[in-house]
Amino acid sequence: MLSLVSACVWLLVVNIRAMFSSRDHHWRFAYAMIVLGIPILGWVTYENGPWIGLLVLLAAASILRWPLIYLWRWIKSRLGS
Repeated sequence: MLSLVSACVWLLVVNIRAMFSSRDHHWRFAYAMIVLGIPILGWVTYENGPWIGLLVLLAAASILRWPLIYLWRWIKSRLGS
């Protein structure tokens, strides 16, 4: 259950940081949280199974949606769609 606690702390930190303004619109912080979040997501999935891992992934994606939107746009431009 320590993995779920760390995922909840990660979600809490990201939400609290999002409340404050930033000159670069939180991009550097988002990159750091992505780097920290991927191992936590793997740990949660390993300890609690794929369904709980999927729930944590969806929660993280709802918070860090703009990096995902830009990634999706970049992939579409690379594929020529």
